[in-house]
Amino acid sequence: MRMPLFLVAATSVLALSALSTAEAQPQQPNYLNQRDIQEAARQHPEIVEEFGGALTGPRAAYVEGVGRRVAAFSGTANAGQVYHFTTLNSAVENAFAVPGGYVYLTRQLMGIINDEAELAFVVGHETGHIAANHHKQRKSAQQSSAVWGVLGSVLGAVVGNNAFGGLISQGAQQFSKMRLLSFSRDQEYQADQLGIRYLTAAGYDPNASATMLGQLTRSSALEARLQGDRSRSTPEWASTHPLSENRMAQASQLARQTGRAGQGLRNRDAYLAQLNGAMVDDDPAQGVIDGRTFTHPDLGMQFTVPTGYLMQNGTREVSIQGSGGQSQFSGGRYSGNIDNYIYEVLQELTGGKTQLQMGQIQRTTVNGIPASYVTARANSQSGAIDVGVIAYQWSPDTIYHFVTLTRAGTGGQPFASMFNSVRKISAAEAAAIKPKVINVVTVQRGDTIQRLASRMAYRDFQLDRFLAINGIDANSPLVPGQKVKLVVYGPRRTS
Repeated sequence: MRMPLFLVAATSVLALSALSTAEAQPQQPNYLNQRDIQEAARQHPEIVEEFGGALTGPRAAYVEGVGRRVAAFSGTANAGQVYHFTTLNSAVENAFAVPGGYVYLTRQLMGIINDEAELAFVVGHETGHIAANHHKQRKSAQQSSAVWGVLGSVLGAVVGNNAFGGLISQGAQQFSKMRLLSFSRDQEYQADQLGIRYLTAAGYDPNASATMLGQLTRSSALEARLQGDRSRSTPEWASTHPLSENRMAQASQLARQTGRAGQGLRNRDAYLAQLNGAMVDDDPAQGVIDGRTFTHPDLGMQFTVPTGYLMQNGTREVSIQGSGGQSQFSGGRYSGNIDNYIYEVLQELTGGKTQLQMGQIQRTTVNGIPASYVTARANSQSGAIDVGVIAYQWSPDTIYHFVTLTRAGTGGQPFASMFNSVRKISAAEAAAIKPKVINVVTVQRGDTIQRLASRMAYRDFQLDRFLAINGIDANSPLVPGQKVKLVVYGPRRTS
């Protein structure tokens, strides 16, 4: 029951008269629905766990403080008590809200924000969705969340949407009640308008709305370019609609209408001070995607997906998808034998509601690791499909496995190279994997954009990444004393 994502945008220009005069006036104090409040509180631990955990400490407290400052002008009764702002340990740039007063933003989104006023607009936009009860006014039907349980996704283009019908068990879809809502352009526009109203009332420069939307537009364009070189998938909940430059233009016009554009707080230095040292991209504790390869230093393992396939790293699993099918990697401690493990994976997948025509479990060895695999046939709404499981006996009490979904008759063949790539990595390889963190530096005399960009901890697109994260152009002048963000390798965290 998640509120719309910050990245969801209007796709065409809306006249400023699209919202009534009454909507533009300060709201009467309103109370959030008690049932929504209770449900949001119940869901909160599950959301936090699913999206990598919640950050704590001064940076998280800073976000909470900015959020409460902005929410105080939302027209919501007891705003200081009912609104909660959580920073998630997620490598996806996003923010979303849950009816009942819970607002979430990711550490990755914080990385592209350039000052406190832009942060205020992000949390103001999400607060606006809650205050305006947009979840009760949605126009289109709810869509399933992209969060996978054991295999909470369908084969899509391969065998058609909803191919599995009842194949996915209710137990596997532990977040089936969390829905991604499709909101009208008017509602997205109104959330921007409310965010601008709140941040202006809180003393911030309303122009931050347009610069923040510009940052998102720039980052989205860069990610589209990177998709050609990196096998990383942006999850459905983060990319329902592309950002529109029209939305940025609308925000700029609304900011001018306040009569305070260019005035008010930006607090750039304070924000950058909080951001310094923040992790970006994958957390090594959850494994790291580098091109087509996934490496988990703590588990001491690695695998590589086939060319053209995309990966998305989750808290408990890695999702893989491509033209030949979809797969998911997960596993953990197990006290039985590997055959029983495979049967239990299939049982959990189907919930006992779908008959599988199972073949015989086969045994093999992959890079010295004992493994067993099986292919089963299932009938879906769109015809027959193959469901495969390959499990690796990592240690006497630990098993990891892939589940695959492919066209009937293809079995695990589309993923054969991935199955055979699984290997144990050395202690030295594991130790070499370090997190990427933001390092705020002061421009010195003689520094150039190219020279600073060369210090970015990436093998490709260093200049593009430097420009995008700082919201500057290639011909922008650098001034000694100016602060800019670099992404560098940080020290490896130890548990």
